[in-house]
Amino acid sequence: MAKIDDDYDPFAMFDAATGSGTVRDPYPKLAALRAGCPVHKGSIAAEFGLPEMPQPVMSERGEYYNALSHETVVRVLRDGETFSSRGYGASVGLVMGHSILEMDDPEHARYRALIQQAFTLREMERWEAKLVSPIVHRLIDGFVDRGRADLVRELTFPFPIQVIAGMLGLDEADLPRFHRWAVELISIGVDVQRGFAASQSLRDYFAGILAARRRAPDDDLISLLARAELDGQRLTDEEIFAFLRLLLPAGAETTYRSSSNLFFGLLTHPDQLDAVRRDRSLVRRAIEEGLRWEPPLTGIARTATRDVELGGVPVPAGAVVSVALGAANRDPARYPDPDRFDVFREPRPHVAFAYGAHTCLGMHLARMETRVVLEAILDRLRGVRLDPQVEDVHITGLGFRAPRRLPVVFGA
Repeated sequence: MAKIDDDYDPFAMFDAATGSGTVRDPYPKLAALRAGCPVHKGSIAAEFGLPEMPQPVMSERGEYYNALSHETVVRVLRDGETFSSRGYGASVGLVMGHSILEMDDPEHARYRALIQQAFTLREMERWEAKLVSPIVHRLIDGFVDRGRADLVRELTFPFPIQVIAGMLGLDEADLPRFHRWAVELISIGVDVQRGFAASQSLRDYFAGILAARRRAPDDDLISLLARAELDGQRLTDEEIFAFLRLLLPAGAETTYRSSSNLFFGLLTHPDQLDAVRRDRSLVRRAIEEGLRWEPPLTGIARTATRDVELGGVPVPAGAVVSVALGAANRDPARYPDPDRFDVFREPRPHVAFAYGAHTCLGMHLARMETRVVLEAILDRLRGVRLDPQVEDVHITGLGFRAPRRLPVVFGA
């Protein structure tokens, strides 16, 4: 979406590495695999005829398994002793630092208790009024009088990174390079050198800001992290840097994709869009259905700490188990007619934010941001609909999913 410094586009590179433009709809294939066995051994990428994608966690044995049913996914995520998060340390941990992503309990519980002080519902209410709503409405101001827009390029892509930057109290002028570093960071499997360079750049950038916030705290997120305390323990500088590196892609990439996916679902089901517009009590149900139907991140990974049987399949110690969140959310054993987008569906908890101890720390922020942007669209873009002159608008990707564009017209 934005290129600076050179001809290398980290956004396009990341999309290509995660199946965007290559995989249109992975769910029929995943359903067929799940119907054969709830746990699939081997490469999912190969099932789609793709070259092997960079693995977020490397197997000690060179063996990979995929939990595809809701039952097996929940079992893996519930049992942190058998299915450890530590494998992330040897991959994304190299650029993130030692973050909550790779921690197991009891370390994970201690660290999470400190971090979540900055993500309470009270804090979300403050950020909504101070930051999220003004950013969303300012972006809509830029196209509302035009009668048409690309909701991805002009709204859902830029607003989450602006929110994160605002929460951190960063200079708005730094946003382009800040966003670029975030994407280069999680593209380490594609370009190792750029991944490490982005990691160091972010550390250096945050070091000066953190030092200033420790001297003179403000009401931003970095100041909150700097003074967070539990039982006399505080976060070290390196722990804060690691969390901030993780927050960038987690807070920007996933929210942009989940809100884009929700809008695609509503725009391609105009009767449901009209129903949500008329009855705002459906907004929260629409958000949850969007997350279930098309989660932005389709899988995470764990490492087996012992020989175990999962879904009737023996999994050896040291093997990586890919936890297919997207497949679990489309499991017909849990969700009737799971491929249908339906805001009237009887609500049942999904796993788009994972499950158990590692449930996404930022889920309240993500839900709040999505609600704000959806209500703003409903309030301000009268008669919004997909542009009938633009063909073949669709969601794409395997590891991360989103539409590349959402051309809409409105106002008549």
